[in-house]
Amino acid sequence: MTSIQQNIELITSQIAQAEQKCGRAQGDVQLLAVSKTKPIEAILDACQAGQRRFGENYVQEGVSKVVHFNEQHGDIDIEWHFIGPIQSNKTRPVAEHFDWVHTVDRAKIAQRLNDQRPQGMKPIQVLIQVNTSSEASKSGVDSEQVLELAQLISSLPNLTLRGVMSIPENVSDYQSQLIAFKALAEVKNLLAEKHPQVDTLSMGMSGDMEAAIEAGSTIVRIGTAIFGARDYSNKA
Repeated sequence: MTSIQQNIELITSQIAQAEQKCGRAQGDVQLLAVSKTKPIEAILDACQAGQRRFGENYVQEGVSKVVHFNEQHGDIDIEWHFIGPIQSNKTRPVAEHFDWVHTVDRAKIAQRLNDQRPQGMKPIQVLIQVNTSSEASKSGVDSEQVLELAQLISSLPNLTLRGVMSIPENVSDYQSQLIAFKALAEVKNLLAEKHPQVDTLSMGMSGDMEAAIEAGSTIVRIGTAIFGARDYSNKA
């Protein structure tokens, strides 16, 4: 067994323990393996451990991986999530290759993803990125803008609104993490009142996963704890 496979087993166990600790059903929380900057071989190792959900941040790199697996490993049913910022001139390859997009933060991006989704492909599962901490350096809409963007996404036939995502302020103490995550959970619950299909909260990484799970996260995004330190020299 490789170290990647061992890491996935450990993190899966930690997720299960966190679910049990806060009274959530086993399997409520999905592990999204963040494979940005990592080679095909590392993703294959993760697949050997049963991992099937992978997150990519960079369009060119992510698309090349999707194409490779479709062509060379078509027997592995991978669910590809795009979790990086999207420039309007990069929406077409995202629309053509990814199953989920976590980072929709404006109407123009939603409209382009819808219009550029190839005919015959399933709708893109969409999360609205919310800037819960109101940091100028962070992407995402303010909480009060979510409903307007959600209404647009729900009207587009090639998109399916599933919930919200956030990258909160990096703090180390548990209670501060919990407060930030509960704020996003409130946004998701508000959305679900108007859009019953909303069921997804993408929040929590290696350093704050337990607080995210207690607050209601359904997808935790884990990268270095699975794959090790990243090499950004070839990102695109």
